[in-house]
Amino acid sequence: MTEADVELHGPARGEGPPRRYGPVAGVAVLSDVHANIPAFEAVLAEPDVAAADLVVICGDLTWGPEPQETYERIVALGERALCLRGNADRYAAQIGTAARVADTPRQSWIVARHSPEAITFLDRLPFGLVVEIEGLGPVHFCHGSPRSDHELVTPGTPSERFAELSAAIDARVLVTGHSHLQFDRTVAGLRSVNPGSVGLPYHTGEPGTAYWALLGPGVRLRTTRYDVGDAVARAHRAGDPEVDRYAGTLTNAPDPERIVAEAEELIFVN
Repeated sequence: MTEADVELHGPARGEGPPRRYGPVAGVAVLSDVHANIPAFEAVLAEPDVAAADLVVICGDLTWGPEPQETYERIVALGERALCLRGNADRYAAQIGTAARVADTPRQSWIVARHSPEAITFLDRLPFGLVVEIEGLGPVHFCHGSPRSDHELVTPGTPSERFAELSAAIDARVLVTGHSHLQFDRTVAGLRSVNPGSVGLPYHTGEPGTAYWALLGPGVRLRTTRYDVGDAVARAHRAGDPEVDRYAGTLTNAPDPERIVAEAEELIFVN
C-alpha cells in the first residue's frame, strides 16, 4: 500500500505548523500507553522522568482498559506533559464526538470509559511538535509519521520511503511511535528514534517491561519493569471485551522481526 492508496491523517484542519518548545536539557519520551495504568505509573515514577524538563507522549494514550485513569494522570503532570494525537486517540475522539460510528462492541466500550472532558482532550491533541533539546538540536515528534498518524516507521523502513515521509520536517531527529518497537537508527541522513511502547510493546524481553526513551544530550533507550499480573487483572475487572487478546499481547508479545516485516508490507495501519 502506498500514500496514493490511502487517506492520510495529518494535522487537523486549521492546525498550522508544529508548535516549537525549548531549548531544554532533557525530555522523557513515552508512547503508546494504551491505557495500561500499572506500566504508565511505573514509568512516571522513574527518577529520570520526574526530573525531565518535559514529558512528551507520542500518541495512543487510549485504546486500552483504563483510558479515563490515564487521562487523569496526564492532567496531573501539568504543563510538563506534551501529548500528541495517535490514531487510537483520533478514533476515540471521532466516536466520542459522533463524527463516526463504532464498528465493534469494544470500540463502544472504550469510548464509554472516557469522561466528556477526556474526549475533548483527545479531540484537541496536536498532530506534531518540535522541541529544541541540548545536544540534539530541534527534534520533531509525532505518532506515525510527519504525514499521517497511521503510517508505520520501523527499523526496516527503507531510506527512500523515510526520505519521503520526513521531507517536510525542520529537524535532524525524528521521533515516532505507532509501531510499538523501540529503536534508534540513522537513515536518509536523519536520526530515526522510537521510544517503544509503554503499555503494549512488541519485544523479546520479559513480560512486564515498559519501553521509553530519554533525550538530551544524546538518546538513551530505557525500560522499566512493572507488575504485568496487575495489568491483566485490572483489564479483567474493567470488563474489557477483548481481555484475552490484550492479556496475550502483554504476556506473550509478538516477535519484533515479524512485526517489522508485516509493517513494511502494509505501511499504513489504523
